[in-house]
Amino acid sequence: MLESAKSIFVTGHKGLVGSALCRTLQSEGFRNIITASRQELDLTNQAAVNEFMATHQPSVVIVSAGHVGGIMANNTEPAQFIFENTQIACNLIHASHTHRVSKLLYLGSSCIYPKRADQPISEDSLLAGPLEPTNQWYAVAKIAGIKLCQAYRRQYGCDFVAAMPTNLYGPGDHYDPERSHVLPALLHKFSEAKRLNLPQVECWGTGRPRREFLYVDDLASACIEVLNRYSDDDIINIGYGSDISILELTSMVQEIVGYQGEIVWDSSKPDGTYRKLLNSTKIQSLGWSPKTELREGMRHAYADYLDRFRRSTDNAKLSTDSALAANDRQGIIA
Repeated sequence: MLESAKSIFVTGHKGLVGSALCRTLQSEGFRNIITASRQELDLTNQAAVNEFMATHQPSVVIVSAGHVGGIMANNTEPAQFIFENTQIACNLIHASHTHRVSKLLYLGSSCIYPKRADQPISEDSLLAGPLEPTNQWYAVAKIAGIKLCQAYRRQYGCDFVAAMPTNLYGPGDHYDPERSHVLPALLHKFSEAKRLNLPQVECWGTGRPRREFLYVDDLASACIEVLNRYSDDDIINIGYGSDISILELTSMVQEIVGYQGEIVWDSSKPDGTYRKLLNSTKIQSLGWSPKTELREGMRHAYADYLDRFRRSTDNAKLSTDSALAANDRQGIIA
């Protein structure tokens, strides 16, 4: 599929997943990759999306853009999570049908599955029980995107497929402690505690829940396999194959960052779903498997965090120096 694609539209190219997709596609030799920043294209605007698709006529569309965040963001911004993600799915999927896109890959999330789904979670668990309340708004929007792909395939014969990645991490992640997911939030929290020489770090919940983590470049390689070799009404999981407790994860982050203080758990805060391990048999049957071990991937992610923090600090210093120089020229500084 990809070899014959004239152009590939990667949405959300500046985000964690989109940037990894662009890196991987470029490394595979694809040069006609279409991207658009939020300033260039508002994906929640149906008319703007339709005009963009009419102008650029992509052969392949990968829907990796979305309004994302961790437990706190989901709890405080439910309207944005359900509205924006549903709008993005509706606009891109409908426009892809209208402008005869050859293949569309819609990326969902493991949070679409019921809170008490049997482990590991197979694709047929979708809609088999109640969702986890803390992220139900995002989950409902993602389920709507899945059903849109299935509906357009059934009614119009569109080759639209939906893949469900597990928890992702790696270069390009965002580290805002109030919006990020658990692993980048921990990297930021422990790095700041080390930098400020704080005696302890407070973490949410009990640490008992278990999570599966997949390095984002491994997801990107899986997406290429799906685009090339998968065409089905059913969704397809993309997971690492094993999980780890948040307690173990936190200790690993502490070690990688080199923080020497104490960890304190606030059990009054929510844990979220106890376990989310995906059954990835279907994607493995295509010949794909993850390449990046968790500890190795976390080291890459932390190096990316430090590099971005350093650049952010340098930019702030440059801005301050420029302002001081300007004030000096105006005679404000004695």
